[in-house]
Amino acid sequence: MSAIWSVAATQEIMANDIVKEDLKLVQEWDKTFPKSDKVNHRKVTFVNNYGITLAADLYAPINAEGKLPAIAVSGPFGAVKEQCSGLYAQTMAERGFLTIAFDPSFTGESGGQPRRTASPDINTEDFMAAVDFLSALPEVDAERIGIIGICGWGGIALNAAAADTRVKATVASTMYDMSRVSGNGYYDSEDKEESRHTAREDLSRQRLTDPMAMAGGVIDPLPDDAPQFVKEYHAYYKTPRGYHKRSGNSNDGWRIIGAQAYANTRFLYYINEIRSAVLVMHGEKAHSRYFGEAAYHYMVDGKAEGYNTVVKPNPVPENKELLIIPEATHCDLYDGGEKGYIPFDKLADFFNTHLK
Repeated sequence: MSAIWSVAATQEIMANDIVKEDLKLVQEWDKTFPKSDKVNHRKVTFVNNYGITLAADLYAPINAEGKLPAIAVSGPFGAVKEQCSGLYAQTMAERGFLTIAFDPSFTGESGGQPRRTASPDINTEDFMAAVDFLSALPEVDAERIGIIGICGWGGIALNAAAADTRVKATVASTMYDMSRVSGNGYYDSEDKEESRHTAREDLSRQRLTDPMAMAGGVIDPLPDDAPQFVKEYHAYYKTPRGYHKRSGNSNDGWRIIGAQAYANTRFLYYINEIRSAVLVMHGEKAHSRYFGEAAYHYMVDGKAEGYNTVVKPNPVPENKELLIIPEATHCDLYDGGEKGYIPFDKLADFFNTHLK
């Protein structure tokens, strides 16, 4: 048996003394992607500093020896680890990394009540707690840890990298800036005080009428006049390609008031100060491309369209990269789409370069 699996009960390793919840985890393979015969897999749990127990899938190369570089993966916003974050984690493990794909707080198999709630603070902490967990594993080189955030978790990954210098390399894939879209609407179409005030009134009433109400799952059946990007979401979340029973996006979404704080937050303010390596990758035809391009330019240049603040340029711009993938749409970077658009070899090169 590989040394990776010689340490008993790795899921008991914690970076603090908070008591873990006894989560009841599904043990059979229930992913939306096939199991690889090149990696070992097991379920693990760890606790964040809000006391919430998180569930994760741990993947490691078969017969790996010595201390390995490690990567924590999460996203998209409203998805679960059995979907594309698990695919990313398993594929990167095939390329020599020890990886985890985790369910965020309040989501999937992870703990936290009420369910499907979001928080800029707690979501960022989830990534940092994943780094805590990986750092404590004897099989991991704690100086060689990276993170991958997909879709809404791409922005959260950038926020975590700005806060936590233990993160040595970050990939934001097909990213959303959840704080920007929550407060400004798509393409900043609602970036005005009147629109935000109306939304605040609606959410304030919602807290009194039905604070547990859900919304935001992918619409089904799909109307004929649905925007193209909604059709792309439907093709992933509502078909065997990506449907999962624990995914909010595949089902009834998340709490209407559960992301209320995001609308009043701009949580990428300090990404211009990230000194570690960052790769922002987006599909050429993704409706969300503007999020990734703007975040990259704000991170490197200190200014970008959609950012009202101008700050100093990045002190270490040479390890930042923007990769636009020809022809790819937003959801093509979830699972590769029909043409295998996810550049996993590029990701492996990026992490091998910067997790030395």
